Amino acid sequence: MSLMISVSGIRGVVGESLTPKNLTAFAMAFASWTLRRNPEKKSRIVIGRDTRPTGKAISDLVSSTLLLCGCDVIDLGIATTPTVEIAVAAEKAEAGLIITASHNPVPWNALKMLNHLGEFLDAEEVEELLDIAKKEQFFPARWDAIGSISQNNSYEDYHIDKVLQLPCINPTSIAREEFRVLVDSVEGAGSSIVPKLCERLGISSIVQFACGGTGLFPRNPEPIEENLSGTIAALQKSGCDFALVVDPDVDRLALLCEDGTLFGEEYTLVACADFYLKHKLGPVANNLSSSRALRDIANRYGEACYSAKVGEANVSAVMKEKHAVIGGEGNGGVILPELHYGRDALVGIALIVQAFTLWRSKNDRGTLSQFRRQFPDYFMSKQKIVLSHADRESLESIFSYIETIYPAAEANRLDGLKLDFANSWVHLRPSNTEPIVRIYAEAPTKEQAESLASELKSEIEKRGSGIKQHE
Repeated sequence: MSLMISVSGIRGVVGESLTPKNLTAFAMAFASWTLRRNPEKKSRIVIGRDTRPTGKAISDLVSSTLLLCGCDVIDLGIATTPTVEIAVAAEKAEAGLIITASHNPVPWNALKMLNHLGEFLDAEEVEELLDIAKKEQFFPARWDAIGSISQNNSYEDYHIDKVLQLPCINPTSIAREEFRVLVDSVEGAGSSIVPKLCERLGISSIVQFACGGTGLFPRNPEPIEENLSGTIAALQKSGCDFALVVDPDVDRLALLCEDGTLFGEEYTLVACADFYLKHKLGPVANNLSSSRALRDIANRYGEACYSAKVGEANVSAVMKEKHAVIGGEGNGGVILPELHYGRDALVGIALIVQAFTLWRSKNDRGTLSQFRRQFPDYFMSKQKIVLSHADRESLESIFSYIETIYPAAEANRLDGLKLDFANSWVHLRPSNTEPIVRIYAEAPTKEQAESLASELKSEIEKRGSGIKQHE
């Protein structure tokens, strides 16, 4: 399997596509990229990692490479992706690196690359970095100009402090509800910081599940329904009011209701936006694969909803352009510019717990499943197809053909192919992080959504790389 390279970083299977050779090459390219941008200044780079068993070794290798390229390194150790993003800005560093493959399984790892704002590199910047790597235009330092490394473990508390300082967050009101909450950190980087945040938010009782920080994920780490049976069983046994579930690097948040049903990762952003717009009006933004429910919520407040290509950097760019006050992605990623332009499960937790607190105080201490029913109801089907190299090369032809056989739909080719129907939509797009095509469909019923997704999946499968003979 080849490396997956995108605005989401450089990721692969350790020992196969992600090797010491290419880790060193990309670290040297990244150091050279920062030095090119600030040739008169010694680069300072913040680095953090999730809990995967390969993380420490990769961090040490990458850090040493950066030092030998003349960069100073600020090592946060185990840290969430949004924590590193916040630290880059706070340190006024030139860049940041996060060693995490996010929701990918344990054998995977990655380098997520941040600019001086603590935000992901955009497509143009990634191309610039790749060109440096391809041409090996590196700038190793002289023996007397190598960098230094410092450890800083203060940013976990700093991140929590910044979340609690948001004017719309009131731990005193949350404490009055005496919530009992289960936290599932899938043995990832959230194992320490998420329970600590919950405690400081005023949650009365916290049941920790998979919060040992071992990095040996007890299940597929993507926080979606088919992977959460163990968490659901633990929630029901615990008698908690709800469960908070994060992915290994803590930029995605899913919730489970008291009865074991899913709140819906699509509705993490929807509920947060509905609450936040009560405090600060303005446009909202999501990606093309996200639920129409966010648009419906924005309409309630007389605000616009904009959609971007999938990917945090793309959504952030649209948010800046449109001056959106809140946004994110339908995978449970919430971006709040008041704090920073990055998906942040800690922000999501604070907003949604506060939103539930506000609603509950007016609704006789109702349940989270009842709270969920306050929002527009859509059903989504998420499927995927594993691609061969030939199929990936012919995707554009496949999408063009599919567009012609659905003339009633409004087609959008900004990111793969999205077909918007009157009461439903389907989005076909190649993943930035895996060799697959993701198929997202949304409709008024679960059956309609699954039927639409399956129909389009069949269209791709039966054509594959042989699309030309069907045209």
